[in-house]
Amino acid sequence: MMAAERALPASPNWYCSRCSDTSEDGHLFGFAARHNICLLEVRPAAPAFHGELVGHTERVSGFSFCHYPGQNNYCASSSDDGAVKIWDSQRRAVVTEHTLHQNTISALHWSPKVKDLVVTGDEKGIVICYWHNRNDSQQFFPEPRTIFCLTCSLHHENLVAIGYKDGIVVIIDISRKGEVIHRLRGHDDEIHSLAWCPVLGEESICSRQEELQEDTTTRGVTDEADLMKGYCLASGSKDQTIRVWSCARNRVLFTLKLPFLKRRGGGVEPAVKERLWLAVHWPQSHPTQILSSSFGGELLQWDLTQSGKRKWELLGASSEGQNHSRIVFNLCSLRAESRELLFSISMDRDVKCWDLASLNCCWTMPSLGGFVYSLAFSPVDTGCLAVGVGDSMLRVWNTLSINSHYDVKTFWQGIKSKITALSWHPTKEGCLSFGTDDGKVGIYDTHSSKPPQISSTYHKKTVYTLAWGPPVPPLSFGADGDRPSVTLYSCAGEGVVFQHNPWKLNGEAHDINKLIRETNSIKYKLPAHTEISWKPDGSILAIGNEDGSIEIFQAPDLKLLCTIQQHHKLINAIRWHHDHGTQPELSYLIASGSNNAVIYVHSIKSVIENSPEKPVTITEPFRTLVGHTAKITGLSWSPHHDGRLASVCYDGTAQVWDVLKEEPLHNYRGHRGRLLCVQWSPVDENCIYTGADDFGVHKWVATKQEHSRPPQGKKSIELDKKRSSQLKPKAKKKKKPSGKWSSSPDVNGSLNGGESVRESFLEENGISDQEGEKEQQESEPAEMVSMEGHKNPSLSLPVVCVPDTAKPPMMLKTPLVRKDQMKPGSESSVKRKKPRSILPLSTSMDHRAKEELHQDCLRLAKYLHSKDLQEDVTSHSVDHVNLGLFTDRPALYKMMDTEGKSHLENGHPELFQQLMVWKGDLKGALQSAAERGELTDQLVAISPMAGYQTWAWTVEAFAKQLCFQEQYVKAASHLLSLHKVYEAVELLKSHSFFREATVIAKARLRPEDPVLKDLYTSWAAVLEKDGHYSMAAKCYLGADSPYDAAKVLAKKGDTTSLKGAAELALIAGEKDLSMTFSFRCAQELLSSKNWVGAQAVLQQQESLLGHRLVFCLHELLHKCLNESNPVDSRSPSTPCYHSWVVKQDCSFIEMVSSVWQSMFGVSTAEQLQNIYEQLRTIEYPPSTSNTHPSSCSIFPMI
Repeated sequence: MMAAERALPASPNWYCSRCSDTSEDGHLFGFAARHNICLLEVRPAAPAFHGELVGHTERVSGFSFCHYPGQNNYCASSSDDGAVKIWDSQRRAVVTEHTLHQNTISALHWSPKVKDLVVTGDEKGIVICYWHNRNDSQQFFPEPRTIFCLTCSLHHENLVAIGYKDGIVVIIDISRKGEVIHRLRGHDDEIHSLAWCPVLGEESICSRQEELQEDTTTRGVTDEADLMKGYCLASGSKDQTIRVWSCARNRVLFTLKLPFLKRRGGGVEPAVKERLWLAVHWPQSHPTQILSSSFGGELLQWDLTQSGKRKWELLGASSEGQNHSRIVFNLCSLRAESRELLFSISMDRDVKCWDLASLNCCWTMPSLGGFVYSLAFSPVDTGCLAVGVGDSMLRVWNTLSINSHYDVKTFWQGIKSKITALSWHPTKEGCLSFGTDDGKVGIYDTHSSKPPQISSTYHKKTVYTLAWGPPVPPLSFGADGDRPSVTLYSCAGEGVVFQHNPWKLNGEAHDINKLIRETNSIKYKLPAHTEISWKPDGSILAIGNEDGSIEIFQAPDLKLLCTIQQHHKLINAIRWHHDHGTQPELSYLIASGSNNAVIYVHSIKSVIENSPEKPVTITEPFRTLVGHTAKITGLSWSPHHDGRLASVCYDGTAQVWDVLKEEPLHNYRGHRGRLLCVQWSPVDENCIYTGADDFGVHKWVATKQEHSRPPQGKKSIELDKKRSSQLKPKAKKKKKPSGKWSSSPDVNGSLNGGESVRESFLEENGISDQEGEKEQQESEPAEMVSMEGHKNPSLSLPVVCVPDTAKPPMMLKTPLVRKDQMKPGSESSVKRKKPRSILPLSTSMDHRAKEELHQDCLRLAKYLHSKDLQEDVTSHSVDHVNLGLFTDRPALYKMMDTEGKSHLENGHPELFQQLMVWKGDLKGALQSAAERGELTDQLVAISPMAGYQTWAWTVEAFAKQLCFQEQYVKAASHLLSLHKVYEAVELLKSHSFFREATVIAKARLRPEDPVLKDLYTSWAAVLEKDGHYSMAAKCYLGADSPYDAAKVLAKKGDTTSLKGAAELALIAGEKDLSMTFSFRCAQELLSSKNWVGAQAVLQQQESLLGHRLVFCLHELLHKCLNESNPVDSRSPSTPCYHSWVVKQDCSFIEMVSSVWQSMFGVSTAEQLQNIYEQLRTIEYPPSTSNTHPSSCSIFPMI
């Protein structure tokens, strides 16, 4: 299949740890978009659309190329449909796949050391290693936590790093059954990204970069000596930090805190609150640099060798507008043409390529987050293509730009819904009108940054079509200078056409039906309008209707000239032939497409020239174009040829026709969905632009297509099967298939956009689509113009649910479409499921044979009117149980008992309980439901009707039932309604819901209640075990145990923790403990040669004056030795000395004495003797061969 020359693809999926990657040969860049993978060829100036990998049925959650040498063409993907697929990117075909995961897959990576190993992780913590060449797999469960990301080691084939939702990072060895060999604690929130250092050894990233260039391509570990060098790992977390870990020492080497950067180019709407996503990437050729995302879409390059607090540099800082405007999800790099390129994907729907040498953006490729409903080329700005998309954003693509193949400007201000119709002003530069799914009509000035003008007259439903034309009454009255030369006409789903004054959009728009009635003396109801089109010279207006008719009116009074009665279904598209051809008679041709698959072309030359007094009816077409197999959604005449037409259709193809010969010429099949709009290039006679519900705009060359006609039914059948298969899971989940394209705008689902197309449910990139409009009109009476659906300028879809996903919770809407007639029994219609009957047995008995029903009537009459035969008519046979409805109460009870037993046998206890409530036996219904574990919120709500005791017993039984169902928080809430506070707290505590239990205890118990302290202590123990020391310290403080709080806070052992613990202990009055932590903190600072920090810590403790003097002596000695005999130290830490003023011409002892006297106030022999005696009381264990030098060299004098 011929790929598109250029394309605006679907937007990359959001909130995935790895859904984009580059091939090892530097040829391809791929990213997940909805349930496909988009592949781009990497080129210096701009990317080329290579194609798509199609096969998943739900959102793709992970994508990775194989980076093993010689395996460039292989890649892997994971999806919410549970499948992991291995692809050949050259053939764009699946090699193999597996569905071993039972839960949603959240992370994927192809091992760079093993050519056939793909590692995946899911939300329940399961890790699966799959060797596709031998179709073998292993499953591991290292931690019972939600996996957010994972990455295979660059140096060791058996090591895999895994990041979890709670901030834990573990490294497992898959050769030892997934054993955890390193557990890295420090982050407090979700791990979004992990990256291995491209070289071995810690010293490599702590020393100068030029010393590393000798071997930056090391990719393997060949022996134990190499392993002893250790390996480093970078992690990015939602806690706003990047940590670089030494896996050999299980500790942090660097902690990089994201800076708050001032957003340039204006801010985002206040209602848009973006969550942080911190992506990290460690480029192979720059082992001392890490690339990361930031808060608002900025990209940062961190230099690990740079000293000081600011280790970062902003990418794209040389000029405005280079950075993303919203958060970035993925980063990856490749080497192409001797340049290191970085690729980033973002929530702003842009794909950017960066040159890591200059840190500037090479090119930006926009993407689309919704169905492409409308395309329109400007008649003034040649080559400017407006694109109306379902993600509530308007794009203007300069297709003739010299600087960029994808010079696209995006407009979003003032647009709150999907853009379903577009039309450029015929003479005014940059003036673009748009219509939306919610019925609004507006005008944008694309050459300014001002918000659009919005018409004060709203349509009730989706705007289908916009057209500029000459004014008609009342706007045509007045002199030329008092009225606009052209006005804007809009047609929408309710079947009304409005005329808007572009000079006064805040004024009232006029319904042209009023003028049509007056001019033509029409008293009957006019049909609902679905399409409008003005002849290029502005003399004739064509209006398409929902009943399939097309009416031709003469301007300016809209006199009806003729009616074309050819189509029998709703009109979706009408287009006039251009008037600049070599054959003038062709300008009277009008092409039309409807909800059937045939395109008709009519010539109205004779009608216009003869101008009949009465309207005529045309029933014979000039030409008939047959070949499509589904509804026609768009038409476009070639401005370069005579009688050449392009059409798009729901069969998934675009077709070029020679109208005069009625021959199909070229058929394009590059889209992966239903086509919705088409525009012929005004510059290139062979280029055509098409938009579809696959979220893409394609530019393709007609003469390069291998097919000449649409597929005969096969393509349409495949699309129908695909859509129907995607509909089933959704219908099953909701248990309520909809029979109409109801106006339920809040059917939800999610990926990352929102959409619709005149009728049906289809999801768009991250938030599915609400469509539902034109199609249903035909199944309703003419006055029921359409139902509450949504948008699309010229389409109609069958109701379809395409699940997708995403993460964050998805919002499913509907694609809007022109309503189509849904005939009973047709495959596209979905019947509304009736609610289950509560009395099915008696109902079925009243639908038996006529003779049996007559016997029932006779039996009932004998019972009611024969006093001697007063017996129970229902006692002899179950066949007569239905008669209890018409006799006495005991018979009615028997009928209800029989119905209830039937419900229980058929697995519908809720109906049995409802019957018991109707019977008045509420207590019995509650007891029965409790015994079966089938109590519901509704039963509990009505239980007070049976008395307080019954209610209390029911609530307690429901709480036990909820515990069995593991709904502990809800169970605790019900216990609180019984004032069982202690039981509720204990329930939550026993199941580790400490936070919730604490809230209840603090709110409902006395402050001195021992339960509260026990709760804090238990919670602290769990937190301490999991490594959350700061939170554990808070719990100990809440339990009035500051001693324990200080101890647990110091457990991490770094200087920050020790300093905080010391201050906490001092505040709490634990002076000895505070002194211990202060001393330990000072030792740590001294080991890194930070004497200033050490003195600042010791200064808080008056009893540590002697230690301060020793530290001062140590500092002066180190400083003197360093100045007299400088040593080329490779230590990463730089000495931090005090700026003490000392005499240079005195002895060292005099220097020390002067500093002691001036800075510490120690001058007398008595003071020195007291300090010396204090230091002698401190016992230091003798040093051994294992003692760290820093521990025994601090006090050389003692």
